[in-house]
Amino acid sequence: MDRLPDPPPDPGSSYLSTEQVAKAVGVSVTTIKRWVDEGILPAHKTPGGHRKLVLADVLRLTREGELPPADPCELLKPTTRGDSAEPAYFQRQLEDAIRRIDGGQIRAILRAAYQSRVPMAALADRVIAPAMRFVGHEWELNRVDVATEHRITQAVVASMYELRGLILANATRNRPVAIGGAIEGDHYVLPTLMAKLTLLEAGWDAVNVGPNTPAAALIATIERLKPKLVWVSVSHVPVVDDFERDYKHLYYAAHARGVAVALGGRALTPELRARLPYTTFGDGMTQLAAFARSLHPLPQRPKRGRPAKKL
Repeated sequence: MDRLPDPPPDPGSSYLSTEQVAKAVGVSVTTIKRWVDEGILPAHKTPGGHRKLVLADVLRLTREGELPPADPCELLKPTTRGDSAEPAYFQRQLEDAIRRIDGGQIRAILRAAYQSRVPMAALADRVIAPAMRFVGHEWELNRVDVATEHRITQAVVASMYELRGLILANATRNRPVAIGGAIEGDHYVLPTLMAKLTLLEAGWDAVNVGPNTPAAALIATIERLKPKLVWVSVSHVPVVDDFERDYKHLYYAAHARGVAVALGGRALTPELRARLPYTTFGDGMTQLAAFARSLHPLPQRPKRGRPAKKL
C-alpha cells in the first residue's frame, strides 16, 4: 500500500504561492512562473489568474533533483504573520503527508511546526493526535494494513527524536526530574514519548522508560532517580484488574515518597478512572504541561531594555 484514500479537496491545505517556492529554492518569482509556463512545475491557476503550486509536487521535484535544493521547513511555513502558527494548518499538512505515506514530509512538517513556535503540547494534541486518530480510523475500516500503520508511526516517532535535540538545545540547568512510561501490556510508543518532550519543553529533566514497563521497574526507577513527578500513559488496557493492581502499586509507592503522579490516556474510561488514585488527570499533553509548570514554573527571562539609572 503506497497511498491512503484521498480526502475531499481542500485547496487551502496543500498549495503554495510562487513567492513561497521562489524563496525556498532561492530563485526569483519570475523564474518560478517561467518554470510553471514551461511545464517544469505543475500548477493550478485561481479564478484571478494566480499560479498555485502543489506542495507535494514541489517536495517531490526537489528530492528528485529537478529543482534546486529547498528547505522543507521554509516550504511548509504558513503565510500568516504572528508569533505562532495555527496548529490546524500543520494538522492538514500532516494528514496529507500521511495519506501519501511520505516519511520525509512527515518529519519536515513536524519540524516546521515546532520551528514556527507551535508549543510541544499543542503539537501533540492538535497536530499529531488528530492525524493518528485518522490512521486508526482507516485501520478499523481495513483501509490501512498493519505494516502501513507501523511505517507512519515510525516516521512520527523519528520526528519526535529530532525535536528532542531542538528542545534540549534551549534547556535550562538544575531541572527537576520526571519519569514516566506505560505499564506492562501497553505497547504504544508515541504517547509516552510525546509526554517526555512536553515535559522537556516545560523545563523538566524527563526520563522516558518507554512502553510495556512492569510497575516494579517504574518503582525501582523512582527510588533511583528521586523524581518530583511521574507520568503514566494509558493507551491500552489488556486486563482491567491487572492494570488496576499494578497501577495502584506504582501510585502508592510514588505517593509514599512525595512524588506527584500524572495519569492520562485514551484507554482510561470514566469507569476505570473512577477506580484509580492520582494527583492529576489530563486528556492530553496540554494539561500535563500546565500541571508541570504549576509544580516548577519556568524561570522568567529578563526583558531587554535600557539599564536602570543609578541613583
